[in-house]
Amino acid sequence: MLRSAFTPIFTAFPSKAAKPRNYSNTIITAITKTPLPVRHNASLESMLLQQHTPTSAYVHLPFCRKRCHYCDFPIVALGSSSPHGDDDPRIVNYIDFLCREIKATSIPSNYKSPLETVFFGGGTPSLVPPKLVSLVLDTLDAEFGVCSDAEISIEMDPGTFDAAKLKDLMKLGVNRVSLGVQAFQEELLKSCGRAHGVQEIHEAIDIVGSCGVENWSVDLISSLPHQKPHMWEQSLSLTIQANPTHVSVYDLQVEQDTKFGSLYTAGEFPLPSENQSADFYRMASEMLRDAGYEHYEISSYCKSGYQCKHNYTYWINKSFYAFGLGSASYLNGLRFSRPRKLKDYMGFVQNLENGLVNCFPDSEVDAQDIAMDVVMLSLRTARGLDLKSFGKAFGSSTILSLCEVYKPHIESGHVVCLDDQRREITAEEFSSLLSEGYKINEVLAYIRLSDPDGFLLSNELISLAFNVLAP
Repeated sequence: MLRSAFTPIFTAFPSKAAKPRNYSNTIITAITKTPLPVRHNASLESMLLQQHTPTSAYVHLPFCRKRCHYCDFPIVALGSSSPHGDDDPRIVNYIDFLCREIKATSIPSNYKSPLETVFFGGGTPSLVPPKLVSLVLDTLDAEFGVCSDAEISIEMDPGTFDAAKLKDLMKLGVNRVSLGVQAFQEELLKSCGRAHGVQEIHEAIDIVGSCGVENWSVDLISSLPHQKPHMWEQSLSLTIQANPTHVSVYDLQVEQDTKFGSLYTAGEFPLPSENQSADFYRMASEMLRDAGYEHYEISSYCKSGYQCKHNYTYWINKSFYAFGLGSASYLNGLRFSRPRKLKDYMGFVQNLENGLVNCFPDSEVDAQDIAMDVVMLSLRTARGLDLKSFGKAFGSSTILSLCEVYKPHIESGHVVCLDDQRREITAEEFSSLLSEGYKINEVLAYIRLSDPDGFLLSNELISLAFNVLAP
């Protein structure tokens, strides 16, 4: 079932919507130090070299009006109204530490490249005054450079911005907005503890349109308490009617240390059953694809040419910077998480300035960990796993083992095989190629999960691959 996240990536993933559910311990325990039977060959070194050149930065702005009932992200709740206006000392002080962190991050000069994407996530970044967002962008530009055509995204919640604020952000270079709608039903928004209502959603959509934002996304959550199929259908219909260029659909994850965690158990009333959640996912896939959206990643849909460039950095397993409370960077093939508590984060920044912390590690990277990351992330996408490059990096015998373990799922239609021209290879062709062994590596170019049923089994199917890579 599509209820999972994979810890190595989603500690860094920037969405403040409901995170996909945590995977079972089989994936976590599969990441062991047992050596993968591959060598660090030239192709693997090339893959690692690409990872060494980050061109994306995630920036965490943790401020919210209040904590939503499903949220376990590191945030700072400001209250429904701040007496300080644009000069709230809590925000000003945090931005100061954030800029200090960026300045203190020591990057080898041969790894520096201008940033092609910047993503302001939270929290509710639209609560931060544009003049302070400008300070962060200026600091990033001074330290790394920001490309003139960079994709600069910001998450915005209905009711936290007006046209003037959005226009000010656009003047700074912000050219992509991610609107945290979550649902179009008043009762569902209230039950989630959201700070906005349906009227504010429509006002926010109108503001985005009137300001001429071309590239914008809507976030929705399925499997909410008391959510019925007709409600989910209405949310999807109204989203399609609003005509964003991108839609993200997340399945509710009930986290232990949240209000929902104390009230509900996943799969039990008033939460939808697993079968109902699967039906929600199928409905989203069908309705959005019928409306002209490409389902390019398990939770992501876009109009042609409007994939989120920043998030695609994650799916191709490329290095990226991360700054701010609780954020996790991926550098030199290793993930580095910052403290989740504000006081600890400020101490971390001071230690970074004093040279006591190195968040750009130069440690030996385990080939097995890289292989599992590549498989896990690739199979989340419609493109799938590139077997040619994977085989060059990790060995042709690994490809053969993956094919053997996926054979029943290829026959059932949950895993799809493609050749170099993206032509689908039938189950019969696949069986014939597999029987001759070496021909698999010559003909088979990609494997991907089918949409939607393969994606719904992504946890189980990725776990099978992990068992091959970490027996």
